[in-house]
Order: sequence, then C-alpha cells, then structure tokens
Amino acid sequence: MANLFSFITDSVSISLILSTLLILIFVVHFINRSKKSPYNLPPGPTPLPLIGNLHLLDLRRLDRSLMKLSEQYGPIFTIHLGMNKAVVLTGLESIKEALVEGADKFSDRAHLPIFNAIQRGNGVFFSSGEMWRTTRRFTISSMKNLGMGKKHIEDKIVEELQFLTNKIESYAGQQFKLREFACGPTNITFAMIFGNRFDYSDPIYIQLLDLIDEIVVLLGSPYLQLFNMYPMLAMFMKTHKIILKNIDKICDVLKTDIQAKRNKMDVNCLYTFIETIVAKQEEERTNKDSLFNDANVLATVLDLVMAGTETTSSTLQWGILLMMKYPEVQKKVQKEIHSVLESGRLPQFEDRNAMPYTHAVIHEVQRFANLLPNVPHATSTDTYFKGYHIPKGTTVIPLLTSVLHGKHHWETPLQFNPNHFLDAEGKFVKNEAFLPFSTGRRLCLGESLAKMELFIFFTGLLQKFNFTPPHGMELDLDAEPCFTLRPQPYLECCAESD
Repeated sequence: MANLFSFITDSVSISLILSTLLILIFVVHFINRSKKSPYNLPPGPTPLPLIGNLHLLDLRRLDRSLMKLSEQYGPIFTIHLGMNKAVVLTGLESIKEALVEGADKFSDRAHLPIFNAIQRGNGVFFSSGEMWRTTRRFTISSMKNLGMGKKHIEDKIVEELQFLTNKIESYAGQQFKLREFACGPTNITFAMIFGNRFDYSDPIYIQLLDLIDEIVVLLGSPYLQLFNMYPMLAMFMKTHKIILKNIDKICDVLKTDIQAKRNKMDVNCLYTFIETIVAKQEEERTNKDSLFNDANVLATVLDLVMAGTETTSSTLQWGILLMMKYPEVQKKVQKEIHSVLESGRLPQFEDRNAMPYTHAVIHEVQRFANLLPNVPHATSTDTYFKGYHIPKGTTVIPLLTSVLHGKHHWETPLQFNPNHFLDAEGKFVKNEAFLPFSTGRRLCLGESLAKMELFIFFTGLLQKFNFTPPHGMELDLDAEPCFTLRPQPYLECCAESD
C-alpha cells in the first residue's frame, strides 16, 4: 500500500511538473512571437523552447561546455540558460576590457535565486549597486586594519602552521583525507572574524566546517543549477532547501557571536571583524538610510565565513595533490626550501623572493586548479560592447577558464607546468593571464591574505613532510565540481617527515 501511495504521489508530482512546463513553453513562445527585442546581442547557438541551450551544456562543468562553444562562436557569444540569456566573455582581452576598462558597467552581480534566498541582496559577494560598493569598501578597510597582508597576520599564519603540522604528525605516516588541510587556512579567517582560533576538535568548529562543506558541494549540483534557472519549480526540488537549512544553522552560530560582541564591545578597542561591523552599525544607528542594518551585518559576516573556509584551503589541497602526482617537482621544491630556510627556520612571506621555483609552483597550482572558473556578473546599465548592445541586468559570464587554461597564454595550458612562471635562467616571471582572483572591481578582496597563507602553509608543509599517495591509490586530477573546483573528496595522502 505504501509503495502504491508513493507511486501515485510521484506520478502526480511528475504530472504537475510536465503541466507547468507545457504552460511555460506556451507563454514564452507567445511572448517571444509578440515582441521583437531592440537589443543586438552577440550570436550564439539557437535556443530551444524553454530549455534554451541546456542540451548543449554539462551543468557539472559549465566552463568546459562554454569553452567548446567559444571555438564555434568566438570570444563573445550569447547562451540561453533555460529562459535566461547570458553573454559569455572569453579570452584575456575581452575579459579585461569588460571588467577593468568597463568596470562601471560590468560590476553588478547576476541575479541567482539561491543567493537571493540566502542574502536578500545584502553582503559583499552577491550584492550589487550601492549596497555592494559601501559594504565592500568597509570590509576591505576593516580587514586591513585587522592586519590582512601585514606582519601581525603573518605571525598568526606561522603559528597556525605549527598547529597544522602537529595535526599531520599525529597520523604517524598513516593515510588521511586531503580535506584535513582545510583546518589551517580556515582558522586564520575565523581568528580575524571571531577573535580567536579554534581547536581542531572543537565541536562548533567541526560543525561549521561540515555545514560549509555540504553547502559548497550542493551549490555545484546540477539540481541547484536548475533551481536557479527555474525557481518557479522550487516546490518540486529539495537541494536548495538543504542549503538554506544549513545556512540557517551557520547563521545561528554567527548571531550568537554577534550578540555577544555587541553586549561587551569597547568601540575604542576593536579586535575582530564582527566588532568593527557592529561598531559601524551603532555609529550609524540614527541614520535612517544606513546600509549597516542587521540583515547586512549578518550577510557580510556569513560571506567572509564561507569564502574564508573554501578558496585558500582548496588551493592548498590542490598543491599537496599535485606534489604527490609529480614527486620530481616536490623534491625540487624541497631542495630549494632547505637551501633557503637553513637550520629549520620557519618560512616568512618575504622568503618567496629567494625561492623562485617554489613561488612558480604555487602560481602554477593556482592556475591549474582554476578554482572559480565562471562566477557571473551582470550589466548595471544598457551597455555597448564590441559592437553589441547588451541590456541592463543581463548576466555576463567572464570565463576565467579561457584565460587560465587558454592555449594563447600558456605553453601547455591543460598540464601542470611550473615553467609557465620561470624564464630560461630559472627566475620567476609574471604572466598577465594569471587571474585566479579575477580582475577589476570584483577582484577577490582577500587576495593579499590568500597569497601570504598559500606561501607560508605550502612552504612550511613541504619543509617538514614528504607527501605520497596511499599504496594503490590513483591520483585523479579531474576536479570535483562544487561551487569551486576541488580535488576529488575520496583522495588521501600520507606524510612522512622529510
């Protein structure tokens, strides 16, 4: 009986979905026939009713599908994601022209239902307009005042390196998940936000990492992409509901800390980001137009918590994975480290100037990992760009894969090759196509912190350990498609003292 009821329920749900889709097809078809667009969008593949160009796309690796389409339609083309149009920009020239030279017109964030449901237009990463400009300006200033990119935070990173080293030593050469390397970078961000580092066994710390991990994975799910394209079908979907439930749990932790800081805060002694933004809110309490309301305070802290636990830690995991995959590179890095850090001295950020090969390897890890290949922007006004007329609010996808993995910019774009950042004499050289932090006004606000963390953690770990794969494990370099492109979750490593 239960199976029959389940079958009937599923059949009704499927019927409702199909009926809704048929109605939408009719409505969209009628609207498209009844009006002619005044805009001149770039060419692209012909869309089908309702689904647009979804039949041409792999939603788990959208960047690869878009790269393939760019070979046919050129550096700028239009793609239909369901019923929504998006303009795709590929290649260094187009992306820089839009995001740097045309920053005023291309710096809005695309409307994505999942982030609208999470942040309601608040915060620093998925907001637009004055909300984004004001919040970003304040956040950058506050993080700098708290030591981002300075000696104070460098000492914290070196201290955290020792905690991470102790954790790895506790495995005594036995295998452990690559994900364990997330602990170090995460604690640096948490210390700036909350004011203290967490013990790796702290239940709240573990809970936050687990919740964030699941959110990042689900944000890359094809089901979530479909929710973003067809939010009217939300009642038939559940992925976004799990994400929002996890977000609520994280926000409960943040609200508790925000309230605690509010109750005992001394505005003359602000040591954490939460204290600085709460103090800003209190300062503007009488300003009825202030953007620092409760919702924006919470959303901004949430943005930093999410970003600070994912990007740098995933890049560090890629670094360890690639050293296992290419042991000859690992040995060369270690030789350089030991020649510079004599007597086991712990690394400092300035040591990168004496370590061109290590510096090049870290850059190549970032290039190869291509962590955030296609975070969408939007036009803030009707825009003329390279002969095309793009309407206000149009989604614009700067495809960083086309730059970081572009065949015009790198000798072996799809292979890990530290020589991309070395000249004939072995000296480090920059490459203008190195854009792992994006470019323009949406440039990652934690870039200076991330660079410092990556160098100190990567160098310190290879100074202490030799990393190898567990016996019999194949090292898959194909990324797990989450919100970011992470190493596969099953991958493990072994660490022996070097």
